[in-house]
Amino acid sequence: MFDIEKLISVLDALPDPAFILSSSGKYVAIFGGHDSGYYHDGNSLVGSNIADVVKEDKARWFLEKIELSLSSKDLLVEEYELSVHDIKGIPVKGPDHPIWFEARIQALDFQVDGEGVVLWIASNMTRRHDLEVKLREYSDTDQLTGLYNRRKLEQELRTNFDIFQRHSVPISILMFDLDNFKIVNDTHGHHAGDEVIMTVAKVCREELRKTDVACRFGGDEFVIVLPNIAIDMAVAFASRLHGCFNMALSQLAIDGSPLTVSIGASAMNSSDISYEYVLKRADRALYEAKRSGRNQVFSG
Repeated sequence: MFDIEKLISVLDALPDPAFILSSSGKYVAIFGGHDSGYYHDGNSLVGSNIADVVKEDKARWFLEKIELSLSSKDLLVEEYELSVHDIKGIPVKGPDHPIWFEARIQALDFQVDGEGVVLWIASNMTRRHDLEVKLREYSDTDQLTGLYNRRKLEQELRTNFDIFQRHSVPISILMFDLDNFKIVNDTHGHHAGDEVIMTVAKVCREELRKTDVACRFGGDEFVIVLPNIAIDMAVAFASRLHGCFNMALSQLAIDGSPLTVSIGASAMNSSDISYEYVLKRADRALYEAKRSGRNQVFSG
């Protein structure tokens, strides 16, 4: 005969933790999820309230999902992050890195102490989440330099153009490439050329703000998006960056023509109907910098 004790034993053997949570956020019961490599020990939570266990913003999110489940009666599937830094008032036992969960939340057809309750099963999906993050990074990142690639640049330009149109936030663009780069590849080989490209990328990482977006546009050509920077400030920054590039390139042990950088600068304006317009102006400014003798900054 399959009695209640056997049912509890089965529930307690569940690989993922299963919570019975009330509408007010009370932990009514907890089953399973005893692998400390994947989950924190939650046995002491029974009788506690979510608001007593996690920080206010997290607690509010949990309560919103419980309320939605109880009102809709539908199965909810949600993803969320939880770490030891979110937890308060209980001993920390379990992984010390953030954990990503997939929650399956289902309203139950009975009440406990006059409150509606839900079954909340939390599955550790951290490995899958980390893999998804890495795949997104690979799809957005230039493998040689670690900077963003052209695909990501187009996404950022679309986003920033929308911000410019909605809020008139100034946004500038720098486009630059290396002078005499073909000579380096032809004379010293692509290994030397890669070293030059990586040197330029290193300067970008060191000199740019966190809000700036540096992309390898293709070959030895790069684009930098400068949010909240008007054209005069962008030109001043480009001049300083130009000096940093040339200083770093002068230290490379590559004989022959000196390695320098030409930069074209432009900014979004009210007549632009897409981000392509500002990119084309930056490209024309770069062409003028090249045509006028290279190794300089032009704006357009």
